[in-house]
Amino acid sequence: QVQLVESGGGLVRAGDSLRLSCAASGRTFSTYSMGWFRQAPGKEREFVAAINWTGGISYANSVKGRFTISRDNARGTVYLQMNSLKPEDTAVYYCAASSWEIAVHKHQYDYWGQGTQVTVSS
Repeated sequence: QVQLVESGGGLVRAGDSLRLSCAASGRTFSTYSMGWFRQAPGKEREFVAAINWTGGISYANSVKGRFTISRDNARGTVYLQMNSLKPEDTAVYYCAASSWEIAVHKHQYDYWGQGTQVTVSS
């Protein structure tokens, strides 16, 4: 069992930066791939970024070059550094854990956090 708690969301202006954090409970954090998803009002939850236990990373095309995912296994935490934010990045951001080595789809994730709101004004 893994429990995930996101933090770091907020209201920012276009062009600003935010760093999201996701703290995981349990001693097996290092054996999971960790991902970030987001869901805007009226839209499906979509993949943003993922990092596996070997450090392999995947990004959605919409955030490539602006967002950076990283993890600290000693702290049991995964981060999402978001730069050059745009109004279309506005969404609830969710952290999730997967036992798949390459995990870019919702159905591959077993555990989810409660989400943190990110709002980007123009």
